[in-house]
Amino acid sequence: MRMRQVVCPMRTKLLLVGLALLAILPSRAGAFARSSSVVASINPADFSSRVDNPWFPLKPGTTYVYRGIKDGQPSRDVLKVTHKTKEIQGAACVVVQDLLYIRGKVHERTTDWYTQDKDGNVWYFGEQTAEFDKQGRVTSTEGTWQAGRNGAIPGIFFPANPKLGRSGRQEFDKGHAEDHFEVVGLNVTVKVPYMSSKRALLTKEWTPLEPGVLDHKFYVRGIGTVLEQTVKGGDERNALVSFQRGG
Repeated sequence: MRMRQVVCPMRTKLLLVGLALLAILPSRAGAFARSSSVVASINPADFSSRVDNPWFPLKPGTTYVYRGIKDGQPSRDVLKVTHKTKEIQGAACVVVQDLLYIRGKVHERTTDWYTQDKDGNVWYFGEQTAEFDKQGRVTSTEGTWQAGRNGAIPGIFFPANPKLGRSGRQEFDKGHAEDHFEVVGLNVTVKVPYMSSKRALLTKEWTPLEPGVLDHKFYVRGIGTVLEQTVKGGDERNALVSFQRGG
């Protein structure tokens, strides 16, 4: 976007981030704009590391364990909501640790940063990733990105009021992280080893970086993600087998 007026670099950066966020989710304009200015779009006071959206709660101390298939091999995924927080662009984010095991060995380690706005929308502010070979050596950190760095901007990972057809961009780091979501089902039946429900919420997720791949995610209130599976372009699947809520 070309700016005709001359402003300082920091003001320009905040303005561009604000406009990008408004472009992603126009319905959020009122919550981020202050008066006639969108420069205040990232207001740390609007965000909290306490993520209690009922469809995607991240209570510190909670542990999720999933089992499934990754690249044709049996996988085990352990996700832990830590008691740590990280400040990104002034917003307090809860730190979530994710370890993916293939045949008992760590295949991928991810640290995710989430925060929640005053309206209850869960935002994704980035991740730090590392992939490992069978000897435990790091082979790639390609998925790593952080809001505010190299033009990367945060996105809404899960909306406060999910409705059929609601969609948005969860992240944006051009060429590296461009995931999108859309709510495609309400009161959906889902069954995994840990539990079953007839009132699950179903989303589809995709990225222009992998145009031939489409994923489905099932969420249950009070728990979060219970099943994730690739329905086009692959055979990956992760089903919840254990859930321990933080104290």
